[in-house]
Amino acid sequence: MPPRTIDTRPTALAVWLVIAGVIGWIAAFALTTEKFHALANPDSGPASCDFSIVVQCTANLDSWQGSVFGFPNPILGLTGWVAPIVVGVAILAGARFARWFWWLFAAGITFAFGFVLWLIGQSIYMLGTLCPWCMVTWLVTIPTFYAVWVQLLRTGVIVDSPRARRVGDALASWVPLMAIVTYAIVLLLAQLRLDAIPQLIDILF
Repeated sequence: MPPRTIDTRPTALAVWLVIAGVIGWIAAFALTTEKFHALANPDSGPASCDFSIVVQCTANLDSWQGSVFGFPNPILGLTGWVAPIVVGVAILAGARFARWFWWLFAAGITFAFGFVLWLIGQSIYMLGTLCPWCMVTWLVTIPTFYAVWVQLLRTGVIVDSPRARRVGDALASWVPLMAIVTYAIVLLLAQLRLDAIPQLIDILF
């Protein structure tokens, strides 16, 4: 028998995947450009995203945490953020995906989420910095993780039962709040460790 497809068309999720993918890709492109510029011009001075000792990109890009797999982490973003864009556009075009496809997509999003959480911890507690373009990546990865897994629950991918679908429907409206709470926790940790809020306010305003 052919693999079962998920019939529900998640238009809102599709739009968000495209928006998040574009934003994440732009952030990855900016960081990649900064890294290549630094390699080509080692004496060029601070990067354009270096605003202070705490809010900067250079320390993150130059650390081993910035090249965990042997190449700059932003290259992962350049390739990885294409997937949400393609999936979102495909859904808007009327595509329906098999259950196994959603599981693979969710696995990729979960890896990205876990990697971002690890990088947040490394950035705050080990490097003592907040990379601006990294924070943009965090900003879109976190709600994407919640939105995708709630969608899997709503469509019966995780557990194919009416109760699970109802739980998913109920959680859908809470995705923004879940993301905001996660942001607040990260900001609290950054404030306690780095006194980051005053510096972020100075940069923004």
